[in-house]
Amino acid sequence: MYVAVKGGEKAIDAAHAWLAEERRGDVNVPELSVEQIREQMTLAVNRVMAEGSLYDPDLAALAIKQSRGDLIEAIFLIRAYRTTLPRFGSTNPVDTEAMQCDRRISATFKDAPGGQILGPTFDYTHRLLDFKLAADGEAPEAPRRETQAGPVPHITDFLNKEGLIQTEADSDETPRDLTREPLELPADRALRLQSLTRGDEGFILGMAYSTQRGYARNHAFVGELRIGTCAVEMDIPELGFAVEIGEIELTECETVNQFAGSKSEPPQFTRGYGLVFGQTERKAISMALVDRALRWKEMGEDNMGAPAQDEEFVLYHADNIQATGFLEHIKLPHYVDFQSELELVRKMRAEAQAQTMPEAAE
Repeated sequence: MYVAVKGGEKAIDAAHAWLAEERRGDVNVPELSVEQIREQMTLAVNRVMAEGSLYDPDLAALAIKQSRGDLIEAIFLIRAYRTTLPRFGSTNPVDTEAMQCDRRISATFKDAPGGQILGPTFDYTHRLLDFKLAADGEAPEAPRRETQAGPVPHITDFLNKEGLIQTEADSDETPRDLTREPLELPADRALRLQSLTRGDEGFILGMAYSTQRGYARNHAFVGELRIGTCAVEMDIPELGFAVEIGEIELTECETVNQFAGSKSEPPQFTRGYGLVFGQTERKAISMALVDRALRWKEMGEDNMGAPAQDEEFVLYHADNIQATGFLEHIKLPHYVDFQSELELVRKMRAEAQAQTMPEAAE
């Protein structure tokens, strides 16, 4: 057994060395720098920050480089590093109404108060390969716009003036922190939203798509999608007031859903909500759709039996790091377990053959 362990260690060391060589690739090709990844692969960096629960573009870019572009592995690295960091305090809730918007659109109001800003988006591209990029062509310079003046109110607030959309109740209660406490069910909405924003983008997108195809009563409109930077503030006890400690880029989505009413609520519109680090609009929209589907109980709606309405199914399977760990453990040595099952199958086959042999003789 000792020899086997030593042999395994040598094989693992060799595998690590080979992995480093594969990560570097052809040494005649210039190596990607962390700065290049941070500046030119921003959507990948944003996803790693969002699902890793750590806003640091440099570390996210480093994780992408180390993981050879495997974003789930990069998220794993970021989460592992995050656990080593001390916590000095908690910031105040960000004010997204004061967001400096690079992109702000609404699918419900053409003439949205404050105006619509297309911003940097793939929405209107032709989805054709641009071979100029292969030739390292220079990117065209985008026109610069003036900085917005003052806060930009949320579009759904204008529906509130007519009382047509459900009012969200404010709460002074500090929500539980999913990064420091294990998930417990039933979960309140704050905990569900934390789980969704950390969840795997592909899984959340699949759940959201299922609601659009009829596997939940969830016909939604994008009331507003906004992307921009928000100030982060922290209360300093010695000063007696809050100070700004930095800025973060966020994507926020509010969906508007029709609601036929219930015994306790009149017909009105209801909301789904998504908030994610960085420019991550597909994830934010998906999150809002799934958030609304999971609210069926508090709305007094019937459970359609849809996967996206099943809190336990969605929240326990959304986390790609937990899923990866459980999935990948089956490729590690299970020699003893398999041998026991092998002997069991042999025994069952022998018993089955013994029962059939007398019948064949007759």
